[in-house]
Amino acid sequence: WEKFYRTRVRVERLSGTEDLVPIMVSDLMIGKEMLKKSLEGKWVEVAGQFRSYNKLGEDGRRHLELFLFVTAINIYEDEDELEEITNANLIYLDGYLCKPPVFRKTPLGREIADLLMAVNRPYGKSDYIPCICWGRNARYASAFEVGGHVLIWGRIQSREYMKRISENETEKRIAYEVSVSKLEY
Repeated sequence: WEKFYRTRVRVERLSGTEDLVPIMVSDLMIGKEMLKKSLEGKWVEVAGQFRSYNKLGEDGRRHLELFLFVTAINIYEDEDELEEITNANLIYLDGYLCKPPVFRKTPLGREIADLLMAVNRPYGKSDYIPCICWGRNARYASAFEVGGHVLIWGRIQSREYMKRISENETEKRIAYEVSVSKLEY
């Protein structure tokens, strides 16, 4: 039987901030010998499909889980073994807008638009990927219509936030989204 493992890969942004990209990888892809060792601290190069899963949470509500389903992986002992990395954390989405864009401004006046993209898989299933646009891209995306065909280039981004569980209780969570650098409608 094929087993799948979930973990997160740390990717540094140009700003120095780190994103934690959730990945799912098959034991067949990693190999039996590598499974006996820890991958913590190793350098990895992965490619795959960014997928979503609607999971029932402990609170009885559905939560969108996002992860990179790994289709290719290279594992290195140290950074010196890697070729020059020019496309770290690069994603391309070809899909359809499934909710109206949410356009707003931050308290400092930066323009933001939130999009929810449906990206179809070849066998009839769709993945729902939240995306965030800034500035000129946000203004452009704010006019998109539900069902419109959209192409997006960007990177997978993670951010921590505090989720209010009850009046007195909060919980730290991580949200994942695609930070858009270029889009076409």
